Amino acid sequence: MHHSNDEGKLELLLLTFLGTPLWMWLVFITLVIALLAFDLGILHKDNHEIGVAESLRMSAMYIILGLAFSGFIFWQMGTEPMAQYLTAFVVEKTLAMDNIFVIALIFGFFAIPREYQHRVLFWGILGVIVLRGIMIGLGATLVEHYAWILYLFAVFLIFTGIKMLFVNEASHDLSGNKLVRFMRKRFRVTDELHGNAFIVKKTHPRTGKVVRFATPLLLALVMIEIADLVFAVDSVPAVFTITTDPFIVYTSNIFAILGLRALYFALAAILHRFAYLKYALSLLLVFIGSKIFIADAMGWEKFPPTWSLGITFAILGAGVAFSLWKTNGKKPEPIGSHSPGE
Repeated sequence: MHHSNDEGKLELLLLTFLGTPLWMWLVFITLVIALLAFDLGILHKDNHEIGVAESLRMSAMYIILGLAFSGFIFWQMGTEPMAQYLTAFVVEKTLAMDNIFVIALIFGFFAIPREYQHRVLFWGILGVIVLRGIMIGLGATLVEHYAWILYLFAVFLIFTGIKMLFVNEASHDLSGNKLVRFMRKRFRVTDELHGNAFIVKKTHPRTGKVVRFATPLLLALVMIEIADLVFAVDSVPAVFTITTDPFIVYTSNIFAILGLRALYFALAAILHRFAYLKYALSLLLVFIGSKIFIADAMGWEKFPPTWSLGITFAILGAGVAFSLWKTNGKKPEPIGSHSPGE
C-alpha cells in the first residue's frame, strides 16, 4: 500500500502544468519563496536604509541567480530553450530600467524616505509576481488557441518601439495624475507618513470617530502596481514573441523582476547616465517584433534563438556604451520634488 502511495506521488510530480513537469514549477516557486523570505526576514528585518554598495551586491546576486537558472533550463530542456530564456531575461531586465525611473518619480512625489522604500518595493514585487502570472497564463492560452495573436503582439511591439523613438517622455508631474486625484477624493489619506505603515487608525477631524486612513506609503504602492501593469503590456508580448513556452516566459519575467528592487537602489543614483538607453530599447522592441516576419520571409520555422540573444546583447551593449560616453561628467537631475501634502 505504502509503495503504491509513493508511486502516486511520483506520478503527480511528473504531471505537466502548462506543458512543463510539475516538479520544475515547484523547484522555481520554492526558490522564489526562499529568496523573498531571505530578503525580508534576514537582510531587511531592521528596515535600514539601503546604500548603493549593498544594492549593487544584491543586484549581482539576483543577476547571477537569474543567469544560473538558465543552467537548470539547459539541463532539463536543452540549448534552444536556454537561449530563449537568456534573451527573455535580458530583454525583461532592460525593460525594467524604464520601470525604475517611474518608481523613482513615485517615491519623489510622495516624499517616501529611502528607509521605507524597501518595504513598498517588497510588497510591490509580490503583487507583480501574481499579476504577471495571471497575464502570462492568459497570454499562453490565447497564443495556444489563436496562433495569429503572435503577429498582433509583433506589430504592437514594432509600433511601440517606433513611438518610443519619436515621442518624448510623458509628464513627470504626478500631481495631475487622475489615479492620485481619484484615490485622494475617494479614500481617507493622511498628509504625512506614519513610519512604515500602509494603513493607520486616526480620529476623523469632522466626526471625531477613530477610523482607518491610508498613508502616502499605500498610495505609492498602488501607483507602483499600476505602473507595472502598464509595463507588462509591453514586456509580456515581447517575451511571447521570443518563446511561447509559459515556463520560460514566467521564470525569465520573475527572475528579472525579483532583482528590480535591488537594482532600483543602485540605479536611482546613476539613472541620468542611462539617458540614451531609451533609443536602444526602442530598436530592441522593433527587432523583437520583426523577428517573426523575418523568419516567415526566410522560410525558417523560427528566428534562431542564439542569433536573437547575440543581437539583443549587441543593441543593448551599444546603447549602454553610447549613454555612458554622452553623459560623462553630467550631474544627476533631482527626480520628483513634490511633497505629499500638495
